[in-house]
Amino acid sequence: MIIASQKHKENIAEYLLYMWQIEDMIRANGLDMDRIKANVIDKFRLAPEQEREMTEWYESLIDMMRREGVEKSGHLQLNKNVIIQLTDLHAALLKDPRFPEYTAEFYKTLPYIVELRSKSGDNPVGELETCFNALYGMLLLRLQSKEVTPATKEAVTQISRFLAVLARNYNLDREDKLFPPEES
Repeated sequence: MIIASQKHKENIAEYLLYMWQIEDMIRANGLDMDRIKANVIDKFRLAPEQEREMTEWYESLIDMMRREGVEKSGHLQLNKNVIIQLTDLHAALLKDPRFPEYTAEFYKTLPYIVELRSKSGDNPVGELETCFNALYGMLLLRLQSKEVTPATKEAVTQISRFLAVLARNYNLDREDKLFPPEES
């Protein structure tokens, strides 16, 4: 909750990856609040008020996961909404000639996206979700201490660069600094 809030303010891409990790951590603990308290919350050694807030946050996420049917896999609607917001911004940036850096980073990333989507089977997802899936997959490989090929590292490096540019633009847009109102 504390980390999620901070990441949401600072870097939307890191926030989304963190929230996917939280979803998986909740699943790994069987959506069981007692296990989450013992395995996660108690490790923070929080003041009673903060511990209560964190417990309520996890309880609300568990409730949402159950109501939305994502107990075993998939993502919460609040996380899907982040992808939707980023996709809308992505489309606006690509259409606007004032953002050549963004467009260039996207076109450098596109071959990796196309390759990853070709390997995704019968359920391809959008361009941005493909990028986030790649980064999340890399995170999981690192956590499992698995070998990563140079080609995969290269792809993830470019995808990271691209999403960093998108995240910066997201922050500027949120502050109304990306598309300033036209002067009359």
